[in-house]
Amino acid sequence: MKWNYYLSLLSISICLSGWAQQIEEVVFEGNSKTKTAFLKRISSIELGSRLDSTLLEDNKNWLQRFPAIAHASYAVEKNANGNYKLIYRVVENFTIIPFGNLYGTHNESLAIQIGLAEHNLLGRGMRLGGYFQHDVFNSYEMQFNAPYLFGKNIGISIGHKNRTTQEPVYFGDFAADYRYQIKTLELMTLIQLNTHHRIETGINIFNEDYQYLQGGPEDAFKPELNIDKRLFRMFHEYNKLAYDYQYIDGLKNQVTLQYITNDKSGVNDFVIGWNDFFYFQRIGQRGNWANRFRIGFSSNEETPFAPFALDNNVNIRGVGLDIDRGTGVISYNTEYRHSLIDNNNWVVQSNTFVDIGSWRSAGGSISDMFKSENIKLYPGIGLRLMHKKIYNAILRIDYGIGIGSGNNQGIVFGLGQYF
Repeated sequence: MKWNYYLSLLSISICLSGWAQQIEEVVFEGNSKTKTAFLKRISSIELGSRLDSTLLEDNKNWLQRFPAIAHASYAVEKNANGNYKLIYRVVENFTIIPFGNLYGTHNESLAIQIGLAEHNLLGRGMRLGGYFQHDVFNSYEMQFNAPYLFGKNIGISIGHKNRTTQEPVYFGDFAADYRYQIKTLELMTLIQLNTHHRIETGINIFNEDYQYLQGGPEDAFKPELNIDKRLFRMFHEYNKLAYDYQYIDGLKNQVTLQYITNDKSGVNDFVIGWNDFFYFQRIGQRGNWANRFRIGFSSNEETPFAPFALDNNVNIRGVGLDIDRGTGVISYNTEYRHSLIDNNNWVVQSNTFVDIGSWRSAGGSISDMFKSENIKLYPGIGLRLMHKKIYNAILRIDYGIGIGSGNNQGIVFGLGQYF
């Protein structure tokens, strides 16, 4: 009987101890624009949950991936009744951001993109933005993104784009220039499963218009295509990155799948998918090793309008603007970032990088990716000037040099890290 009595007391003590270590209150400090009620709603910390250091750290990292938050830390205080008060101290970003890109190589005219976006509309994590682009022709895009519109886990994204560019299209050893215009209207459902996993799914209704301009052999096929299409898109992201201002640790993986269909006879449906894997590692106090590996494939039709482009701003810095296309891609970008100056507000960061990639020719085979003429290798150096408390306020300049005969070299400008 005594043993039963002592066991009962022990069980009650354990239960009371567990109850006493509950989180009774969550407080946010340092946020002025971002609504406290909004931060509490998207937080993964539930009132009444057990005090768990792993969960607290995970929620801190989740907050730091939010555009409105430049930095976050937390403290725990014990209340008089034995429960806990959790305090998150945040440093907010300035989130009304102009942005732009200026890019080209030594033998090409420059293209420019300028825009403005609010990344924390109404203090509730919504994004409203748009840009104007001149790349031979004029283009624009507008987008509204509300990832928490319908609660903690569900939101929407609406976008419209009218983009016109001059695109090189390759016919064997010859290239012809086309005026390419795409008009789109997109509606996506955004689902935040937890602090690491999110899904986007929806439809994009668009029109593509190719018009021949110049170039190519005299007897080149010169189609002018105008076709309405529908794109069904699925995107999944696994994100386990930890931020400390400009420094990043951890990994992220993104999978994108698209199915494109149309009602035009003689034009086949199209499937495309790719995977991006990112890995970041802190090195010492001021160093950061950053990596991106992409592999992607599409329907392997023999067409000059293949979806994967070889381009300055997508995969290989210094290679040129849209210099080739294919139905398969494998590329790897690796760079070492080192903070030369790092104070309370400003950072000057050096960058040493190597970009390498290869493509499957339209209608070709996987072996195309291993042919030396399809492999592009571009080492280079760059510089970053960034403000630590303005979201994505990073001025980027990179200079890439192609290894091998016939390769380009060039400067690539932009806002934000390359990846």
